[in-house]
Amino acid sequence: MKKVDKIWMDGKLVNWDDARIHVLTHTLHYGLGVFEGIRCYLCHDGTSAVFRLTEHIDRLFDSAAIGMMTIPFSKEDLCTAVLETLRVNKLKEAYIRPIAFISDGEMGLYVSNYPVRVAIACWPWGAYLGEEGLAMGIRAKISSFTRHHVNVGMTKAKICGNYVNSILAKREVISAGYDEAILLDTEGYISEASGENIFIVKDGELKTTPPTSILKGITRDAIMEIARDTGILVAEQRFSRDELYIADECFFTGTAAEVTPVREVDDRTIGAGKPGPITKQLQTNFFAAAHGKIEKYKKWLTCL
Repeated sequence: MKKVDKIWMDGKLVNWDDARIHVLTHTLHYGLGVFEGIRCYLCHDGTSAVFRLTEHIDRLFDSAAIGMMTIPFSKEDLCTAVLETLRVNKLKEAYIRPIAFISDGEMGLYVSNYPVRVAIACWPWGAYLGEEGLAMGIRAKISSFTRHHVNVGMTKAKICGNYVNSILAKREVISAGYDEAILLDTEGYISEASGENIFIVKDGELKTTPPTSILKGITRDAIMEIARDTGILVAEQRFSRDELYIADECFFTGTAAEVTPVREVDDRTIGAGKPGPITKQLQTNFFAAAHGKIEKYKKWLTCL
């Protein structure tokens, strides 16, 4: 991670090295905090724009509501703070991490005083699963760890503690020589990857996991809209691991992963073993949209 000058913290910009919290911060011990991942892209005309900023901040507040946390700033405050943090750090492209967490004061699972703090950091960050992965596709493996049940992990919330499940799954498959983990839901159907949503293509049609056990991805939503606009049929429908094995194409979506093709799952080649035509088309259109090249998708961009 490349250090920048400033981090926004509780309403003001502080030096990177001064953005500190106490060791007894409640979220550090118990995991109840909420966060987002957002990207800012350098557009084709030399300007910079944040991709779907308002949708990300809306989801942050939704996550907080599910976690019974009250964020002490408005949505407009945080949208402005994101842009301010990018500007002060002179970043044309960046990954952005807003987080709301419970501060120190009391310990124990139940505390009567929930002081919620908010920070926004940003830094330069390239392709999450590697430039080669974006171009050639990655190798994935079904993890032995199951995704949260909807009444266990609150799957619609981007809660800090939920990601221990993702970390364990990813460590497992990386140690086995793969690039990314895919998790099944509690009934054995494909859920999502450790930090990405999943799509498959079969006979020209696109299918993705319905929003039950998954975090409803903002990049996922953009890809479905782009696909429908280009005449590709899209279904939100459960599918099994063997249906994944015989798919013509497969790819992951997410703010960090963007649109990353999957060429192999569980040592089985997916399709031709390289990014397929629909994956490449959607990937190309996604990056064109994010860089401001497609007029109809400029609605997704908030310029600096």
